Amino acid sequence: MRIADRIAALDWARVPTELDGFGAATTGPLLTPAECAGLAALYGREDGFRSRVVMARHGFGRGEYRYFAYPLPALVAGLREALYARLAPVANGWNARMGLPRRFPPELAAFTSECHAAGQPRPTPLLLRYGPGDYNCLHQDLYGEQVFPLQVAILLSEPGRDFAGGEFVLTEQRPRMQSRAEVVPLRQGEAVVFAVHHRPVQGARGVYRVMLRHGVSRIRSGERLTLGVIFHDAA
Repeated sequence: MRIADRIAALDWARVPTELDGFGAATTGPLLTPAECAGLAALYGREDGFRSRVVMARHGFGRGEYRYFAYPLPALVAGLREALYARLAPVANGWNARMGLPRRFPPELAAFTSECHAAGQPRPTPLLLRYGPGDYNCLHQDLYGEQVFPLQVAILLSEPGRDFAGGEFVLTEQRPRMQSRAEVVPLRQGEAVVFAVHHRPVQGARGVYRVMLRHGVSRIRSGERLTLGVIFHDAA
């Protein structure tokens, strides 16, 4: 089945509900083991990437990641385009509830053009690789003024077989309240959709914003690879 058809077949009644309730939602199986292995194998190639980041050099944690260059691999481009089309209505609904004027076009190509016109021309989909003892500090993926409020991570390795530990972690900083943590279990080929920086929450006095950060807990053993699909490009 084509990747666009697989994305269309996801439970798009449940995903927005979970995003509204928790700031994150899982998709269930999205990529096949062969597709995961094919994407993971790209990490060792010299071509196809625009930069490599060793996280410890910047205080981001331990591990490393590589940003794809344009043109993106066909599977990555297909995922980015089809997921964006489904998530743009959610993003617009969130902004409306939070009183933000920004509205996102229905198709990724139009949004990408807006990013490039604003001085953000560099692609942001990436592969992340972690080994024993590696982790990713809590952070937000913001690369300029143009920000799409949702992003996606797809686990390319199989927990319990390829690695142990390395849970996806999301924290939510609530005004005048203690922070809330969410640990999202994933299997190989499954994706998590989550908030980039804030989301709307209904309170007793109306809607307010909560800030979110995400990261990965320490890898106990093995190697964990992930595909990150970010929709706004970088300056």
